[in-house]
Amino acid sequence: MAAVLSCFQADNRIKLGCCRFINGKGEIRIFNRIREGFSRTRQNIINKVESLVKSSRSLDEEFFEELEEILIGSDIGVMTTQELIRNLRQQVKENRMSKPEEVREVLKNHISSIMAEISEPLRFAEKGTTVFLVVGVNGVGKTTTIAKLAYRFKSQGKEVLLAAADTFRAAAIEQLQVWADRVGVELIKHHAGADPAAVVFDALKAAQARRIDVLIIDTAGRLHTKTNLMKEIAKVRRVIEREIADGPHEVLLVLDATTGQNAVSQARSFQEATGISGIVLTKLDGTAKGGIVVALARELKVPVKLLGVGEGLQDLEDFNSQDFAAALFTE
Repeated sequence: MAAVLSCFQADNRIKLGCCRFINGKGEIRIFNRIREGFSRTRQNIINKVESLVKSSRSLDEEFFEELEEILIGSDIGVMTTQELIRNLRQQVKENRMSKPEEVREVLKNHISSIMAEISEPLRFAEKGTTVFLVVGVNGVGKTTTIAKLAYRFKSQGKEVLLAAADTFRAAAIEQLQVWADRVGVELIKHHAGADPAAVVFDALKAAQARRIDVLIIDTAGRLHTKTNLMKEIAKVRRVIEREIADGPHEVLLVLDATTGQNAVSQARSFQEATGISGIVLTKLDGTAKGGIVVALARELKVPVKLLGVGEGLQDLEDFNSQDFAAALFTE
């Protein structure tokens, strides 16, 4: 029997998600997992704002300064925080607000509108093989994310192939092989030290010959400051573009949410080098720095497409701006 998820605030002033008819396993489960992933972030941002509102008697300069400190400290970012404060000051003036309680709704509305601008699902090929190129620095959960993607697509009945283009470390190839075996998909690999572009070329040919639905390509966990390594990724991309007319269909940058503002600098560097199309934000379940989602959306205009909310193969969820707002703003 269908169930109904109501995503309204108690005062019904903001609709943080639509009322959706869903089955017991579907969207309620997904929403709850995303909400749990943002629990520490919610405590870090909203609880502090609530405390400030309750302790303040007026919307004076001290109030705005303290609010700015809270938002910056929550990794929403300086530029985005300044925009939020400017908007809030304007709303206070235009609507003649005098009570700190009124600030909460303005803040919620503006953050929600920022996220709504950057919300886009994964892109797939209209026909033939869909190619996902996955990039990111060491330690962000890139290989695990690839395994989760492979598991998701295989569970949907798709034929999936992985490519180990991280040839810089032998351990990286071995680790991806372990995940491939666990998920039950094939891995195209060469020896350690091989040319990553050659691995990708072979994987593309194999995918086309076997009519693979999704090819997911791992790349070395590169320090975003290493120009030569970035050029190597660009070479891999050119090989894909040559063999697949509309490929890669996604260049997914995996970022660790716990790194906070450093994630923005990483994203900017990868965006310049590889033209990233989407972001996968991992380790949200273990951080209070989920405000970085807002900073990424506003400062880079690159959509966050997936959220890692745990270590299991199923712990990868599509990003949805309404669910994000609901998870961030409701208890």
